[in-house]
Amino acid sequence: MLTLDKVYHAAFVLKDVARRTDLIAAPKLTSKSQLYLKTENLQMTGSFKLRGAYYKISQLSPEEREKGVIACSAGNHAQGVALAATRMGIKSVVCMPDGAPIMKVESTKNLGAEVCLVPGTYDDAHDKAVQLQESTGMTFVHPYDDEQVIAGQGTIGLEILDQLPDLDAVIVPIGGGGLISGVAFAIKSLRPDVKVYGVQAAGAASMFRAYRDHSYGILDSVSTFADGIAVKVPGQTTFELVEKYVDDVVTVSEDEIAAAILSLMENQKLVAEGAGAVPVAAALFDKLPIEGKKVVCVISGGNIDVNILSRVITRGLMMSGRKSNLTIALEDKPGQLTRVSDIVSKCGGNVVSVQYDGSDPNMAISSCFLKLGLETRDANQIEQIRTELTRAGFEVVTERV
Repeated sequence: MLTLDKVYHAAFVLKDVARRTDLIAAPKLTSKSQLYLKTENLQMTGSFKLRGAYYKISQLSPEEREKGVIACSAGNHAQGVALAATRMGIKSVVCMPDGAPIMKVESTKNLGAEVCLVPGTYDDAHDKAVQLQESTGMTFVHPYDDEQVIAGQGTIGLEILDQLPDLDAVIVPIGGGGLISGVAFAIKSLRPDVKVYGVQAAGAASMFRAYRDHSYGILDSVSTFADGIAVKVPGQTTFELVEKYVDDVVTVSEDEIAAAILSLMENQKLVAEGAGAVPVAAALFDKLPIEGKKVVCVISGGNIDVNILSRVITRGLMMSGRKSNLTIALEDKPGQLTRVSDIVSKCGGNVVSVQYDGSDPNMAISSCFLKLGLETRDANQIEQIRTELTRAGFEVVTERV
């Protein structure tokens, strides 16, 4: 049974292992609330997962240590298990979905674990790990549905209360629910007045649905670039804890997550992976009643693949109105591009790409589509450019913000 004593014991065990991550003010992210960031993306291994994995493995018997440990993970838990096991001289095997970011796979190997790549999702990796555990007798270290793992994650809640005693709310990412279960249990046990909110990606909303419907269920599939929370089925233990201690669970879209990652990079100089950015996305896009409140967002991890990051930045720029595409139908004659670029320039925009398309069979021979890529300040500036182009007699066919 999960107790506050276990969370405190986990904190004692972890004091020389896990970093006490900084809690930093983030006034540039939003003016609607007093936002603070619990920077678990700067934790050793780049994620909070080290806390739960290390505490779980530290409590194994000598016989269990001798047989080794096995785990399943999309990447962050894998690295936590690998580091913990290696430090304690224990063999570790980690099953990972074959679509896991290369950086996370290689980091897990470098930390000393044997990696078994499994076709499919995290849940397929979980099934493979269970099979291997049964055949080898190794101890299975569950990434979230384990009370010792949850107790380890709960140490974050203790740190938050110590670092910001007068907080009003904390926003936590949810995948399988281990992090929010530990944080909510610790905070509500000591400060029941503090609100605890959970956030999931809309494309992997297993706990959101379970919480909303008061019924434990399994999703047929998940679709999100936030691989750290791409879980089809929440934990049974974590579901019970979330129902008891969490005040609400909401979802955010892929575009909102991308915008949050971009905002963290630009305004706070912090790199967060998709899972780590969902609390900020919920705050930025008004998903929760936190206006005027002192709120902590748990940035759970920063292990994002650089190729994904590049695409995320582009999506974030589009979402925030910093980058846009306009398509204009016009008569193909000299001076047209100059007129268009002058209008964009006077509105403060910047043309970064130009493409002519005269191949549409529905257009007149003397007409074409002019496709512009623009750098803009925000969505209002895009609308200003569109309005001025229309006023000048140009037909804006499509606009993407």
